[in-house]
This record gives sequence, C-alpha cells and structure tokens, in this order.
Amino acid sequence: MAVAKALSVREELVKERLGLTSNYAAAYAVKAVDVDVIAAYPITPQTTIIEKLAEFVANGEVDAEYIPVESEHSALSAVVGASAAGARVFTATAAQGLEFMHEVLHIASGLRLPIVMAVPGRALSAPISIHGDYQDIMNARDSGWIMLIASSAQEVYDSIIMAYRIAEDSRVLLPVMVSYDGFLMSHTTEPVEIYHEEYVRKFTPRNLSRYRLDPRSPITIGVIASPEWYYEIKYQAIHALKESKSVIKEIHGEFNKFFGTNYDIIEKYMVDDADYVLITYGGASSGNAKEAAKRARERGLRAGVVRIRLFRPFPTEELVNAIKDAKVIAVIDRALTPGNTYEGPVFSDVITALYSSGVEKPVVSVVHGISQRTMLADDFYNLYKMLDEYAKTGEYPRRTVFMGLRT
Repeated sequence: MAVAKALSVREELVKERLGLTSNYAAAYAVKAVDVDVIAAYPITPQTTIIEKLAEFVANGEVDAEYIPVESEHSALSAVVGASAAGARVFTATAAQGLEFMHEVLHIASGLRLPIVMAVPGRALSAPISIHGDYQDIMNARDSGWIMLIASSAQEVYDSIIMAYRIAEDSRVLLPVMVSYDGFLMSHTTEPVEIYHEEYVRKFTPRNLSRYRLDPRSPITIGVIASPEWYYEIKYQAIHALKESKSVIKEIHGEFNKFFGTNYDIIEKYMVDDADYVLITYGGASSGNAKEAAKRARERGLRAGVVRIRLFRPFPTEELVNAIKDAKVIAVIDRALTPGNTYEGPVFSDVITALYSSGVEKPVVSVVHGISQRTMLADDFYNLYKMLDEYAKTGEYPRRTVFMGLRT
C-alpha cells in the first residue's frame, strides 16, 4: 500500500521521462531550482553540464546570469561573490579544475556560503588522464564542504535539488558538492524522471535569512581574523558541518515524502544478515558489488553491500550500525592517499568510525578502478571469496589490496 501510494504521488510530480547523462541530469536540476548565477569554465568530463545550462539560458528557459570565466579558480570565485550578495548559484568542475579551485573551496566554506557544485570525478595528472576515479574529490574532503556521492543519473538530479535545501538551511549555511563517476556516469545515458518545476521550487524555497552583502545595510564579509578569533570562527564552521548531518537526514526524509523516493545517507543492500560486507561509493563499483553479492548469495556466502552516499559529514553511526554484525569488511576505494599506512582514503574513515564507536572488526583496504581501470563483478565476487578465506584462517592482509593492478 505504501509503495503504491508513493508511486501515485510520483506520477503526479513527474513532468517527463528523458534519456539523460548524469551531466545533463545535473543541468536539468539546476534549471528546476531557478538559480540566479552560473559561473562556467569547461573541463572534461564536466563540460556538458555547463554547455546544457548555456543552452537553457540562451533559449530563455533559465533566467540566470551566465558568466563564462577565464579559469576554474575564477568560476568558484564568481559564485562566492554572487552567493555573498544573496544569489542562488551553481558551478561545476572536475580533476585539475577542482585542484585549481582548492584555495577557494576553503573560502566558500569558511564564509558559510550555500553554493552548490557538481563534480564528476576524474583522475589527476600526471600522467595525464581524462578518465574517471575519485582522487580529485578525495583531495577536497577536508575543505569543509558537505559532500554527496551519487550512483545514478536520477540520483544526481535528485541530489542537486536536495543540495539547495541543505545548503540554504539556516542551521547549515555551507556549500554542497554533488559528485559521481566521471564518464561511467557523466557520459552514460540513463532514464531520468524530470519533475514539474513548480513542485521543485515549492520544495526549494529561497532562504535569505542570512548575512549578505547589501548596500542598503552594509556589512563586511571575509575580513582578516586575528589569532584571538580565528580558531573560534573556524570551529563554528567545523561544528556546523558536523551538526548538518541531522538536517541532511531531515531533508532526505522530506524529499522522500514529497517526491516518493527512498534516499538515505547510506544505502544498505542485503546487509542485515551478511557475514561479508563491501563498503563502496559511486556508481560503477557499487553496481558491480551488488551483482557480486547476489552471485555470492547463490553460492552460499552471506554477502552484502553498504554504499556511502553522504561522505562529508561522515555517517559514522549509521555505517557502524550497518556493519557491526559482519564477520569481515572490505572498503573499496577509487582513490589513493600516497604515503599513508593504508592507501585507501575512505578505508581510513571507516577504521576511525569503528574505533570511535568501540567496535572491533577486521577491515580490508581495497583499491580498484583507478583512472577507470575496468572493475568487473567477478572481481568483487572473488573478493567475497577472499573475505571468506580470511575469516576461516583468521589471517588478514596488513596492506592495501590493489585489485586489477598488473604486477
């Protein structure tokens, strides 16, 4: 009955069903929320987002100021200024572009600006690679942004709509990054349900109850802070990021009720009775991990998958509750932290989450899919078998497992 009701609600809200890449889905979401300023600089695999938005603006479908800037640093700087003046803003980038923005990432979060940015993940140079992984996004994980990682074009569309509600909430006022697989999602067409814009705008009312630049009521933003105050100001942003998780969950619940969806900050797949759990993020690795879990179940292994959807703030309690009964866990990273004891960045987050919760579990660090190295469901099925062997012998690898690496 609940499912039927959700479907009927959704039918009323859906305007059309289109075949879209995740990049185009992002552009359609930005169109639906009615932004004021778009700052754009092209970089693969992000370019088609801002191309589509340029088309919407040129056709009069989006009433926004479209600023073609000279660099990614300028793109984020432009929306920082516009957001500080009270505008609803959007930009997008990837790879070296996100690195070029890095200085301004900290400015945006430190100024508590509700900016939304899409980032289809891409490998970083050198050597030059235009293919997808999550190294660029992981390099930004300590910049104070809320970070969502989507696994489908529909989820990209929905996440960007939610991102505006989250960012502009007076309890949050932080920038939000929506990321997803470069090429494997950014340039792959999937069916996406586009909502009537009046419903999207009803869900995302503008919230201007915040400090902003206004010549009629002058204030100063971004002044120098002396040592007596810098620490406290920085802590306020850190505290806001940590506390934003409850607001994010609340807005997820409202979105689910309004649009008939079923999003949460983590996605659990057959984990309730699982002995062996793979922790994933993004589209390709999560999809293949689910397929591998089904195969493993058919062969008698109780396998499950947890996909991290909210990466910052990290969903510590939710993740630990999902995996606390598993025998062995593996974290599949599509990025590297060179020089660390273990080279997987999310692995380190998972270990910290378990430790802080007083839960002791064997966890295996796995890296795969770097620069879009092909990840097969067979790889993850074999990983489940490896975890089963580890459980039987009690011996676990004390180093990262680099799957798919030619040695």
